[in-house]
Amino acid sequence: MPWNKHDYPPSMKNLEPRVREKAVDIANALLREGYEEGRSIAIATAQAEEWNDNHPAEQEKKQ
Repeated sequence: MPWNKHDYPPSMKNLEPRVREKAVDIANALLREGYEEGRSIAIATAQAEEWNDNHPAEQEKKQ
Protein backbone atom coordinates (compact mmCIF):
# COMPACT_ATOMS: atom_id res chain seq x y z
CA MET A 1 0.00 0.00 0.00
CA PRO A 2 1.64 3.27 -1.03
CA TRP A 3 1.57 6.06 1.52
CA ASN A 4 1.46 9.85 1.22
CA LYS A 5 1.78 12.88 3.50
CA HIS A 6 -1.82 12.53 4.68
CA ASP A 7 -1.98 8.73 4.90
CA TYR A 8 1.11 7.15 6.48
CA PRO A 9 1.91 4.37 8.95
CA PRO A 10 0.96 5.10 12.57
CA SER A 11 4.58 4.59 13.64
CA MET A 12 5.52 7.71 11.66
CA LYS A 13 3.01 10.01 13.37
CA ASN A 14 5.55 11.46 15.82
CA LEU A 15 8.16 12.30 13.19
CA GLU A 16 8.65 15.91 12.18
CA PRO A 17 6.65 16.58 8.99
CA ARG A 18 9.82 17.04 6.92
CA VAL A 19 11.29 13.75 8.17
CA ARG A 20 7.98 11.94 7.80
CA GLU A 21 7.65 13.06 4.17
CA LYS A 22 11.13 11.73 3.41
CA ALA A 23 10.38 8.48 5.27
CA VAL A 24 7.19 8.00 3.25
CA ASP A 25 9.13 8.51 0.00
CA ILE A 26 11.77 5.99 1.05
CA ALA A 27 9.20 3.45 2.31
CA ASN A 28 7.26 3.63 -0.95
CA ALA A 29 10.46 3.05 -2.92
CA LEU A 30 11.30 0.04 -0.76
CA LEU A 31 7.81 -1.39 -1.26
CA ARG A 32 8.25 -1.08 -5.03
CA GLU A 33 11.48 -3.04 -4.67
CA GLY A 34 9.63 -5.86 -2.93
CA TYR A 35 10.32 -5.21 0.76
CA GLU A 36 7.62 -6.11 3.27
CA GLU A 37 5.69 -3.22 4.84
CA GLY A 38 7.14 -3.58 8.34
CA ARG A 39 10.70 -3.76 7.10
CA SER A 40 10.12 -0.84 4.71
CA ILE A 41 8.82 1.34 7.53
CA ALA A 42 11.74 0.55 9.84
CA ILE A 43 14.40 1.14 7.18
CA ALA A 44 12.70 4.28 5.87
CA THR A 45 12.38 5.82 9.32
CA ALA A 46 16.03 5.21 10.14
CA GLN A 47 17.22 6.54 6.78
CA ALA A 48 14.98 9.61 6.95
CA GLU A 49 16.26 10.49 10.41
CA GLU A 50 19.85 10.08 9.21
CA TRP A 51 19.06 12.23 6.16
CA ASN A 52 17.63 14.91 8.44
CA ASP A 53 20.79 14.89 10.58
CA ASN A 54 22.93 15.34 7.47
CA HIS A 55 20.66 17.92 5.78
CA PRO A 56 19.46 20.42 8.38
CA ALA A 57 16.34 22.40 7.53
CA GLU A 58 18.25 25.69 7.89
CA GLN A 59 20.13 24.88 4.68
CA GLU A 60 16.85 24.71 2.74
CA LYS A 61 15.81 28.15 3.96
CA LYS A 62 19.09 29.72 2.76
CA GLN A 63 18.70 28.44 -0.79
